[in-house]
Amino acid sequence: MVRMVSDRTGRFPERPHYRPQELDRGCEEIVTKFLRDLYGKVEFPILTDDLTKLIERDAGDLDLYADLSSFGPDVEGVTEFRQGHKPTVRIAEDLASDSRRENRLRTTLTHEYGHVHYHAYLWDLYPPASDLLDPGARSEPSHCKRETMLNAPQADWMEWQAGYACGALLMPSSRLKKLVADFQERHGLFGSIAAAGEHGQALIAEVVDRFQVSQDAARVRLSVLDYLGAERGPSLFS
Repeated sequence: MVRMVSDRTGRFPERPHYRPQELDRGCEEIVTKFLRDLYGKVEFPILTDDLTKLIERDAGDLDLYADLSSFGPDVEGVTEFRQGHKPTVRIAEDLASDSRRENRLRTTLTHEYGHVHYHAYLWDLYPPASDLLDPGARSEPSHCKRETMLNAPQADWMEWQAGYACGALLMPSSRLKKLVADFQERHGLFGSIAAAGEHGQALIAEVVDRFQVSQDAARVRLSVLDYLGAERGPSLFS
């Protein structure tokens, strides 16, 4: 049962509080079960087409070629919530139509899925007064901008949770831990690896290749899990 805490943003009376470990565990369970149901096995990187199938399974609609210009500059994904309905996910047209931006598309798809899975139920749990008279009338979108897709401040809890889910779905913690452990063993490394150093850059490149993510996504995920940072202390795996 998720722990509920007071929502200081004013969106709801209460909001879900997830520890990083809970999001890691939940996202890995979601993606591994989904792949096993599809193929009878689990392999990474997850295909981009399979990410769209995951959203289509749990959302009411997915538009990969949406015009999001009305939401302002740099908005690449929007999830619209309505009481009594599954959410609608809209992705900026220039992501899906440009193969060179596939990694950005993958980041956006998993970020929006984070909203679908972890936040949609709140609109049924806490309907505004107007919805009691006109169910389904309220539609409130979550606008996801490029600069906060991966690492929104924790004060913006909806974006932070969706951003964390993005990394946890694309780079599940147990798989990433094994990759890092193998990398450290090959190079005789212990503890966190300096992100800007030769080994840090090589580790980022290996994660990019293994999970088909952008360098930014790999760097943020490795940093959040404390694999990248100032070199220090004993081995993470000792």
